[in-house]
Amino acid sequence: MRTITDALAAMGGVGSTSSLRQAGVSRRSIEAGVQDSSVQRVARGVYALPDAEPLLVHAGRHYAVPACVTAAQAAGLWVVKGPGRPHLAAGHGRPIDGCVVHRSNVPLTHLDIVCQSLRCLPPLEGLTIAESAVKRGLVQLPTLREQFPAVREKAVLGLVARIRPQSGSIIETMARYLLEEAGLTVELQVKIPGVGHLDLLVDGLLGIETDGYAHHRSRAAYREDRRRWNVTVVRGIPTLRVTFEMLLSEPTEFVRMVHRALATYRSAQ
Repeated sequence: MRTITDALAAMGGVGSTSSLRQAGVSRRSIEAGVQDSSVQRVARGVYALPDAEPLLVHAGRHYAVPACVTAAQAAGLWVVKGPGRPHLAAGHGRPIDGCVVHRSNVPLTHLDIVCQSLRCLPPLEGLTIAESAVKRGLVQLPTLREQFPAVREKAVLGLVARIRPQSGSIIETMARYLLEEAGLTVELQVKIPGVGHLDLLVDGLLGIETDGYAHHRSRAAYREDRRRWNVTVVRGIPTLRVTFEMLLSEPTEFVRMVHRALATYRSAQ
């Protein structure tokens, strides 16, 4: 029979009586764990390991679980920025000190987390989470479309329609969104002979390549990057390089830079 500490560790450190029983832990083992202090009873029917993450313990005390952007971050989805306050979900929907509460049945599925993010967060932040979930196969796009039938959620459904699973990174998604909002036409993963795929192509003229933190982990990667850059220039495709930090802190300047580049190269044609 599975031990309570092993079962709780598999659950992230906090679990309910029902979830522990489903994991094969007997009621006697649960009580024994409380008696020998290997686990703590944080609320009626809710147990935690002594070193469990404080947020999970706080949530457990209120019969809640991480939700929305907080759950998306824990799942490794593309999160533009962490929330000012943790987001939790609970069936009771009552306020929880220091947290944003989503009224929802628990446990949450990835589909629940994505829908919460699309409804709750600013459009760009909801889009990155949804797009990464679809890209990873955690959520099916047709199923996601069916979650927003109400007329009042037309804007959210429009955002779902902008999901592109072929997007290669959060930086690509952010850049594409900002440029499309500015009225520009953006193509993704455009095949360029001798280059491979260009991250983004704007108005059929200007290339956008995205640089992540770990973009150059080796000299070989650095050399390949420069080779690709040179080929785009030879083939007449001017290319800008953008970073996550640029898009996050200076989105207006990024769009302005793209407009200036397009104007420059159009006048030279």
